[in-house]
Amino acid sequence: MPEENMTTVGSIIGRHAAERPDETFLIGPETGSTISFADLKRNADEIGRYLDLMRIAPGSKAAFMLDNGIWSAQLFLGIMASGRIVVPLNVVAGTTHLEHVLGHSDSEVVFIAPRYRELLDELLERMNREIAVVTVDPVTGPAWPMRPGKTAATDPPSAGDSALLLYTSGSTGLPKGALLSQRAIVSGGRNVVTGHGLAETDRVLCVLPVYHINGAMVTVVAPLTSGGSVVMPDRFSARAFWSQVAEFRCTWSSVVPTIIKYLLDRSDEEEFEFGSDGRLSRFRFARSASAPLPAVVMQQWESTFRVPMIETLGLTETAGTVASNPMPPAPRKAGSVGISYGNDIRIVDDDGRERPDGTSGEMVVRGSNVLDGYYKNPEATAAGFFGDWFRTGDIAYRDADGYLFITGRIKELIIRGGENIAPREIDDVLYRHEAILEAAAVGVDDDSYGQEVVACVVVRDGHSCTEEELKAFCEQAVGRVKAPKRIYFMDDLPKGPSGKIFRLRLPALIP
Repeated sequence: MPEENMTTVGSIIGRHAAERPDETFLIGPETGSTISFADLKRNADEIGRYLDLMRIAPGSKAAFMLDNGIWSAQLFLGIMASGRIVVPLNVVAGTTHLEHVLGHSDSEVVFIAPRYRELLDELLERMNREIAVVTVDPVTGPAWPMRPGKTAATDPPSAGDSALLLYTSGSTGLPKGALLSQRAIVSGGRNVVTGHGLAETDRVLCVLPVYHINGAMVTVVAPLTSGGSVVMPDRFSARAFWSQVAEFRCTWSSVVPTIIKYLLDRSDEEEFEFGSDGRLSRFRFARSASAPLPAVVMQQWESTFRVPMIETLGLTETAGTVASNPMPPAPRKAGSVGISYGNDIRIVDDDGRERPDGTSGEMVVRGSNVLDGYYKNPEATAAGFFGDWFRTGDIAYRDADGYLFITGRIKELIIRGGENIAPREIDDVLYRHEAILEAAAVGVDDDSYGQEVVACVVVRDGHSCTEEELKAFCEQAVGRVKAPKRIYFMDDLPKGPSGKIFRLRLPALIP
């Protein structure tokens, strides 16, 4: 089939099922279950038929509350392939978030893991309409509420049809629903394939939840696009990570900075000789996204595990990856999210005019992977674009080699006495201190300067430090004006499902 026709999820599944039916696509490490491309096609078709029988029309919303696993991945792909719009629900986001998403999305059916049924029942009691429920066993799959039967043929979805409604985990206010087309989903997967040179021989260890854009697009859709395969445990385990890489001969994984730090913290307990252990010889790279990766953490990863860490940038609204550091031997730059892949990227001023290289502004993105808009929110959609350029809200600059550096978020910028201070600059300094596990600087109201810089930190197990020590450490690096005036020690920092720290929630947590 010509490449230009490969613009829907179903068409890609169909191609692999026709050309490589017996090749493995999914592996469930807990059970040893495997799903071939032929199995994937058969199960996707069955999902579509049962949704027809349930009178869930094409274009309708189908939500799920599931842990990772081979059925989660198949439902995610199968719902889109059938022409319905999948709405993944973040099961750990809290009832306020879930109630809003379930109601706002107009979902007509929810696929639910047995362990979340009580939570779903609580949510359904608050809905003012009927929503069908299908229980999903992690091994045997959906328990459909009717017998199989014949249905009338329906037209397959086209590239412009909506496929995914994913709600952003904003740091303030209710989440917005990013509506992504079939074309955007396929383009997002191809951007990962192009950026990392993925092939049919690659196998990813998926440890990020499918209800997040990183897990969904990078470690499910991208391998589907390339014809590779996915090992999908039901959840991330730092203890099992390298054993799973070895057992299933994985070639890469997508992680977030929080996971990287967990793996580094227990590296001394691993049985593997990193860099020389043949059991890990196929593992060629890991990638980091969804939250800033401090340069010192990247260096620690590569010196400990002897494998490249590729820093990237992806957004919910762009179906994942828009930029990535190139693969070795091309140069990677610590602190940079890399160069654009499959997108046009500009740095612009407040009026949308392009800024020259080396100067900061807002990063905007244009490409076939960009969302159509925010569901039932025309105001947010209008505010989110300069023409056909999507406004990311990131403050960034591009160097002379085309590498992008993000210095903060527009809403998170600290303005102290008229001086603009990027919180990430403070974060990066704190992460250099050996005692610091997590750090986030933030602006708080101040009578004298308008805002004052403070920081919240989490200390590594077995380490200690004082506030005065950290303040002096920062002053030496960035000077007294930018250095935090108070540093607060916390047990944990508020984070989203990707590990991104919700900086704007910190002031309310400061004693």
